[in-house]
Amino acid sequence: MHFGGMDTQHIIKLVDLLSAHLNRGDKTLAKRAGVHTRIVLRLREGKGCTVGSFTKMLGWLDDNWPEDLAWPDDIPRPSRRPRKARAA
Repeated sequence: MHFGGMDTQHIIKLVDLLSAHLNRGDKTLAKRAGVHTRIVLRLREGKGCTVGSFTKMLGWLDDNWPEDLAWPDDIPRPSRRPRKARAA
């Protein structure tokens, strides 16, 4: 499923990175984002979601992305905030 250049796989990758960084699960991040707690599971299963849920989740990830975690180079950042340099 694609949304304006973004793919549902991008959400999964971002959630995986942030979950590992924060030591939190998919459901916790979805709840914090204000979307249904099963959204990431549905996307992992190849099922879809509404555009509203997708954009809300992506917006939350963008707004709450930690300074000490680099945004992946292969995923366009909605806010176009600069990506932090990777530590050597």
